[in-house]
Amino acid sequence: MEANMKQVVVVGTGIMAVGIAAGFLATSHQVILLGRTQSRAKEQEVEILALTKTMNPDWEASGAKLVTGEIASWADWSEVIWVIETIKEDMQLKQELFASLDQRVPEHIPIGSNSSGFPISKISAGLKTAHRMFNAHYFMPAHIVPLVEVVLGEKSDPVMGEQVCQLYRQAKKKPVLVRKDIPGFLANRIQHALMREALSLVQDGIATPDDIDTAVRYSFGFRYAAVGPMTQKEISGWEGMAGASVEIWPSLYTNPNLQPCVAQMIEQGKYGMKSKEGFRKWSDTEMAQMRHKYNVRLKAAFDVLQVEPDEN
Repeated sequence: MEANMKQVVVVGTGIMAVGIAAGFLATSHQVILLGRTQSRAKEQEVEILALTKTMNPDWEASGAKLVTGEIASWADWSEVIWVIETIKEDMQLKQELFASLDQRVPEHIPIGSNSSGFPISKISAGLKTAHRMFNAHYFMPAHIVPLVEVVLGEKSDPVMGEQVCQLYRQAKKKPVLVRKDIPGFLANRIQHALMREALSLVQDGIATPDDIDTAVRYSFGFRYAAVGPMTQKEISGWEGMAGASVEIWPSLYTNPNLQPCVAQMIEQGKYGMKSKEGFRKWSDTEMAQMRHKYNVRLKAAFDVLQVEPDEN
């Protein structure tokens, strides 16, 4: 039976759930969206279908459909090939949900958590079918950013993990199989290493936040849309990097504590756009303009990634 005749279950009704559901619908997968209540899940239909249409205007021609239901009462798993939860980042809630799914979902169906902070080994601790449970970490906005990190927990079955990766390839995502359950998985570890150094440069008065953004976007960030850091060094030569590392690496920021410039902002309730102030103040107009630019640029970057695409 073709993948688009099978069903993917998305548990949750927040921003990530909406994007994940739209991504599967746009690639001709049947989607079941489960919320705390049927009505809560139903409320997200309009947004999911609108997002789906931006990705694939002809998605309905495939016969894909969106069904909504209630988490606690859903019992039809007969055509389901993947379950992914996107509920609130609360360990107890996630453990309770997985304990329920452990009992209710047939054992051959893999189950994933979109959690970016809680390892699947802890979420699934003590469960009978922990072998079929994985982190499946998306990045916002989930319907645009291609990467999905499929992370193996201590008891996760690597073969089943690769099957989940194959499902994501069919859904036109770029999955990576992370073979050890470590904090931050793969992409966030790399991202936090960059952020730690960037914030130290701001803290020491070496560069402004705007300078950091410009330097990253228009240098190596620009190149990384074409190839990743490992391939880029294959092109330019590892000996050059090795030589520079002798001078640069000993001077990099390695303090495990958050930089004071950020800690002070947070203490003052300055969280960025959600509080209308971070390193800078944001008006409603400026926030709307930046969010629009962000989404337009992401879509353009997505198109760039389709130029001479990689095989997998």
